[in-house]
Amino acid sequence: MNNIKFVTVAREEFFAEVLHYNTVKKGLGANFTIAVEKTVVLALELALNFPNAGFPFASGTRRIAVKGFPIFLVYKPSANGIVIFAVVNQSRRSGYWCSRVEANLP
Repeated sequence: MNNIKFVTVAREEFFAEVLHYNTVKKGLGANFTIAVEKTVVLALELALNFPNAGFPFASGTRRIAVKGFPIFLVYKPSANGIVIFAVVNQSRRSGYWCSRVEANLP
């Protein structure tokens, strides 16, 4: 079974971005949600079929851009899926999420 896990803080970041985009324009939060869902599916497919695909990033993670938004997902392949460690707005300081990787390894 394919497994997609958002660490708690990454899930909170996702919901914060949805709220933000809903305040920018009605319906934009829904569009963002759809874009993230598509990106998560792509990241999962890459992790399962081509584990070295995606942009190599800090702490052994990979990142993938969310099409149409200044956001990327930081993830790492797991035994049967992916773990998403951060939903990063590109204007944030780099690497603020790195401690999550070690804290959430099995």
